[in-house]
Amino acid sequence: MTNPTAAILVIGDEILSGRTQDTNTHYLAGELTKIGVELKEVRVVSDDQAQIVRAINALRSRYENVFTSGGIGPTHDDITADAVAAAFGRHIDIRDDARAIMAARYLAMGTELNAARLRMARIPDGAVLIDNPVSGAPGFTIENVHVMAGVPAVFHAMVATVLPTLTGGNPLTSETYRVTIGEGDIAGALAALADEFADLSIGSYPFQKDGAFGSQIVIRGAEKRLVGQAMTKLKSIFPGQETE
Repeated sequence: MTNPTAAILVIGDEILSGRTQDTNTHYLAGELTKIGVELKEVRVVSDDQAQIVRAINALRSRYENVFTSGGIGPTHDDITADAVAAAFGRHIDIRDDARAIMAARYLAMGTELNAARLRMARIPDGAVLIDNPVSGAPGFTIENVHVMAGVPAVFHAMVATVLPTLTGGNPLTSETYRVTIGEGDIAGALAALADEFADLSIGSYPFQKDGAFGSQIVIRGAEKRLVGQAMTKLKSIFPGQETE
């Protein structure tokens, strides 16, 4: 059985300018791996509605699940919700259930639910809310698109809410073998191994340490037995190296 696929769309000028480092992709990839969903594509776009709409429509037609990160806050440049609504051709406005969640949260905090904060209660028609136990303002899901905050703590909490609702596959197994041999000397053998184990992902990630070249060879797949067989074969080709 082929595992379900996913993509993440990271939204924000601050990511593209280098001011903020995206850590949400790394986190999501690890969590999806645990449930057998394969993250196949990552895109980063600026705070531009036309770009976001194009990216959403391209990704949602290609993958079973699309996650967005960023752009659902209270400021003028938080336009993700509007862009997603436009991508689906849905009306968007402040929704009563989202307003109620936020009103209760801000009342408990002794903070005013002002017009800026109410922007975070604007939800496209037909969307399902994603719980946000960290700061209250919900994300939302439309069909196969899950719209989440960019703040890592909130993103993590929203991922935890969404993952149990997804159809997963076989959890992916990964093994690593560290060789102190340059890539140019292992490329041919790795290509043959990849052909022999076509159902696995076999990657080579080079490094340089103390003037010596080497590579981390990662074998990854949904069948633990096959991963083990490929690793045994790899060790026989390049004996005496390090397993991680």
